[in-house]
Amino acid sequence: MLKEPELDEILAFCAEDPVERVFLEDIARRGLGRFTALARNGGLTALCHAGANLVPSGEGCGAFSELADGWRARMIIGEQGAVTELWDAASSRLPRPREDRPGQPVYVLDDAPQPGETGLRAATPDDFELLLPACAAAHREEIGIDPLERDPEGFRWRTRAQIDEGRSWLWAEGGTILFKAEASAWTPRAVQLQQVWVDPEVRGRGYAQRGLRDLCRLLLARVPTVCLFVRRDNTVAIRVYEAVGMRHTISYRSLIF
Repeated sequence: MLKEPELDEILAFCAEDPVERVFLEDIARRGLGRFTALARNGGLTALCHAGANLVPSGEGCGAFSELADGWRARMIIGEQGAVTELWDAASSRLPRPREDRPGQPVYVLDDAPQPGETGLRAATPDDFELLLPACAAAHREEIGIDPLERDPEGFRWRTRAQIDEGRSWLWAEGGTILFKAEASAWTPRAVQLQQVWVDPEVRGRGYAQRGLRDLCRLLLARVPTVCLFVRRDNTVAIRVYEAVGMRHTISYRSLIF
């Protein structure tokens, strides 16, 4: 049976896998977007968030196919099995994706790595003009779309909101960003990172690994786990994550429209 779940039901479902469901828990706690759940035997067996993206989780996600009716898709993203179930059921209702990315490894770290000895710090409003083009470049490299062309005001707002919410960090010297990253989700159990980025002019010098070490140390003092996911063909990033001590757990799949 499909239903609109209560917050306590969502949190109980997310607690079953706090890394895979970190985004869903974060969004639910902040009261954003719309959730639909599949309930069986008195509990939730699957959950889907409908916002800018469709994010399914659990077993039986094909039941959410009707959510695709009239929905202007940007992405379907989440645990690979859940996304595949939803896509198999909803593909006739949606346009062909511009890109299909199965097998995206999710990396997890729960032990603090050695210090990176960087100048990493939380971003402040004064960093906005420096960070905005860097965040746009990171988005363009990852998704293949320039957000400052697609949705300039929305992207500016989101970048500023990340700073204001304490979800953005950087290490910069002389106006050059040696490392930056943002939190795409934050719960009491985990922080999920996104847009890990180094200025192209200074890549290959070890800054990414050092910056990530210090960021993970900072976050692991506040939550049990740091996680992120990455394109499976991004071997440079994967080497950085593994060098820091992250381990590959599950896999995500992204359908980009």
